[in-house]
Amino acid sequence: MPFFVVVITCFFLGYGYIAWRLLGPLQLGLTGVAVGSAAVFSIIALSFAAMLLPARYPQSLWPRIVAWAAYLLYGIFAVAGSLLVIRDLALLGYRLYTGQGLPLDLVLLNNLQLLTITLVCCAYGLWQARRTARVKRVTVPVENLHPDLEGFRIAQISDVHVSSTIRKNYVEKIVARVNSLEADLVAVTGDLVDGSGARLREHGAPLAVLTAREGGYFVPGNHDFYSGALAWLAHVKELGMQPLVNEHVIRRRGEAQLLVGGVTDPVAANFVPEHKTDPHRAIAGAPDSVDYRLLLAHQPVSVFAAADAGFDLQLSGHTHAGQFFPATLVIHFVQPFVEGLDRHENTHIYVNPGTGYWGPPLRLGAPSEITLLTLKAA
Repeated sequence: MPFFVVVITCFFLGYGYIAWRLLGPLQLGLTGVAVGSAAVFSIIALSFAAMLLPARYPQSLWPRIVAWAAYLLYGIFAVAGSLLVIRDLALLGYRLYTGQGLPLDLVLLNNLQLLTITLVCCAYGLWQARRTARVKRVTVPVENLHPDLEGFRIAQISDVHVSSTIRKNYVEKIVARVNSLEADLVAVTGDLVDGSGARLREHGAPLAVLTAREGGYFVPGNHDFYSGALAWLAHVKELGMQPLVNEHVIRRRGEAQLLVGGVTDPVAANFVPEHKTDPHRAIAGAPDSVDYRLLLAHQPVSVFAAADAGFDLQLSGHTHAGQFFPATLVIHFVQPFVEGLDRHENTHIYVNPGTGYWGPPLRLGAPSEITLLTLKAA
């Protein structure tokens, strides 16, 4: 209940601020207050309906329409609110410097400009989110790489978030693009779904045709645990991918041995205590003769324990690189690794910014991605 109250309060303050700053200058009096309040409460109600109705009516079309409307409005208001805050800080600076505010007609014009910029940005962000993810090719330099692993290629997808707005046809296009890469191994690094298997199984079905010489591997992310990780882990196995829950497998390429390990998300212990994330457990019992150690871990923060456990490369997702402004800036203050190839001690880490999206179908400044990583001798 306290969490629910906090969420409602944050929604009300955020949407209320936007309504106040946009409608206030129109000097509508009580009419403006009534219109603004009705809009705020309607949008809040729509937001909660979008979260609750799809699960209750999984086969109906109208809950999906509600979800689309709510998530689009949320994205539009998030962008508009961020621009308003920046604008208002600039106006505050202007007032402090000059001792007076902008004339009303300029404020109204600026509001119109701000709304226009918001709608243009959101239209572009919607296109970016809904198009099939681009392929980004990355070379991972490896010291003393076994010759038989030279050129080994790993296709990574992450954070697909099959949901009310990401459905079967969206997933089919991702799978087709991944298969066209003819990778040696496919890694799915968590947050595959946002919802129960009863509602979304058919929309994740295209994953069954993912192909790679050494197979496909999956590790659960935080949203997979919110959605019932045990059921989804079983279903992923039915789709032909191998789930890795704090464990590893050994794959041979010629005379070389490749270890593929996987860990659960840090939230796992809150849902399935025996699934508590543990990179050391994921590598336990591995032979000393292994030539390269790959870890799949949804959250980048796992790299600290992964480096201590002796992994050579960690593939992660989770961050979405912020997905859209202003989160694209804020994310750098809350995540140690946000996007792309980096290194911690002797362990490389690659963070995929997401192959799908979460919530609002918007991507601004953080394009979706299918990653093709190639191991090359340094």
